[in-house]
Amino acid sequence: MTPALAEWFGAARARIDMALGDVFTQSWPQPFLGALNYPLTTGGKRIRPAISMAAWQAVTGGPIGDAPTAPGVAVELIHTYSLVHDDLPAMDDDAERRGRPTVHVQYDEATAILVGDALLTEAFTVLARSGHSPETIVSLVAGLAAAAGHRGMVGGQMGDILLGASVDTVQGLQDVHRRKTGALIRWSSVSGGQVAGAERAQLQALDVYGSAVGLAFQLADDVLDADEAEDPNGPPSYVRLMGIEETQRQAAALADKAIEAAQTLPHPEMLVALAQFTVQRDV
Repeated sequence: MTPALAEWFGAARARIDMALGDVFTQSWPQPFLGALNYPLTTGGKRIRPAISMAAWQAVTGGPIGDAPTAPGVAVELIHTYSLVHDDLPAMDDDAERRGRPTVHVQYDEATAILVGDALLTEAFTVLARSGHSPETIVSLVAGLAAAAGHRGMVGGQMGDILLGASVDTVQGLQDVHRRKTGALIRWSSVSGGQVAGAERAQLQALDVYGSAVGLAFQLADDVLDADEAEDPNGPPSYVRLMGIEETQRQAAALADKAIEAAQTLPHPEMLVALAQFTVQRDV
């Protein structure tokens, strides 16, 4: 991460973390409050909120301190709920995430399920109370519901479970990942433009950007996890299907596509830097 992106990302992340801390300040029953906040304080990368804020900035040119946080908070709540549920014994059965016990280990399975449910539903409350125009709120809510639901992330997760190791083509793997990982990243990009009052052509550019970065993100993940990705007994991966060099090449090509789309916007600097970071990161 370049020094300029690190400084910008630090400011963006601080704003999102502060806003996330304001989501659950009380609960019923009161002891539920700790469990609700637990997965929001485990140090996530906040890539999706950062993309939303960078998209707003790409259209408006405004300082990061003025960027609306509601879309970023909403998408991070959705992303975090998906991780809480993915960690459950019925899914990936993970005992640890980011160096801390997962929610079902720290509390119990029933609590983890309900924490995920609460995170999911609160995302839409955040958008509904965001103060944007009614038309913008309706568009944000509809878009996030589609990106998170059976046409998007949930559908991609179900495809991953149902198809499993039977995914043996790059196209088949992309069909899963465009939904499982890519849909929320794509929405993040477009949502930033929506709250910025972007024109139709600008929203289309942000849609192309988000789609390309969303897929590049998964390709880069496979490169980072190359040992696991090459395991013939592991889940399907681009590295196993194409090799590391071709996976890296395609990730770079997708980043270039995202950058080309971003550069049609008035202030694309941070979107460009984030696209580059997506494929160059080491975490």
